Amino acid sequence: MGVFTDLIDSTDGATREALLQIRDRALAAAPDAVEDLSYGVPALKYRGRPLVGVQVRAAGLSLFPYSSTVVAEVAPELTGFSLSKGTIRFSAGQPIPEATLARIVALRLAEIERAG
Repeated sequence: MGVFTDLIDSTDGATREALLQIRDRALAAAPDAVEDLSYGVPALKYRGRPLVGVQVRAAGLSLFPYSSTVVAEVAPELTGFSLSKGTIRFSAGQPIPEATLARIVALRLAEIERAG
């Protein structure tokens, strides 16, 4: 296993489900992605570049798509979520919608593919 799975294994309930959803969506799109740390957080990397990372804190959960462009693209779909340049903050009770999560992963994957 790896750091992403270790983080999932350290949680339970709705937090665990939200993290599993992110990992499973990312791996479905990029089956060759590997678990690693990126900027100090558990992440999945594809072709050596971070695809998505996650963090669990007392205040909630964060998804890092490692791209301000991706965050800006999906921002209209995330009304009510706290967003910053490269972070989408959410909670176990209000996870990122599945369709939006799929879009985040696809957009980031396309960026990595274009970069070669």
